[in-house]
Amino acid sequence: MIEALFAWFVATFLLGPLQSGLASALDAGRAPAAVVEQVTRCATDAAPRLVDRAMEDPWWAVSTAIGASIGTVAPDAVLRDAAPGCEAAIAAARPFLNRG
Repeated sequence: MIEALFAWFVATFLLGPLQSGLASALDAGRAPAAVVEQVTRCATDAAPRLVDRAMEDPWWAVSTAIGASIGTVAPDAVLRDAAPGCEAAIAAARPFLNRG
C-alpha cells in the first residue's frame, strides 16, 4: 500500500515534471526524435529506482519533486542520479538541452 502511494507520488510529482522538462528542453533545442525517444525511455525505465529512492529518503523525494516542478532542479541531473545507465542518452541530449 505504501509502495503504491510512493509510486503514484513519484509518477505524478517527480517523473511527470522530469519527463516534461526534458521534453520541453529537447524540443526547444530541436533535438532529433531518436534522442528524445532515448531520453524518454531512460526516464521511464528509471521510475522503479526513483520509487525506491523516494521510499528510502522521503525528504529527497519531496525536495526533488518541488525543485523539478519549479525549475531549480535540472531534470537531466535527476535522471543521471537515478539511472546511471542513461549517461549515454543524457550525453547525446546535452547539446540540445543547452541550446534551448
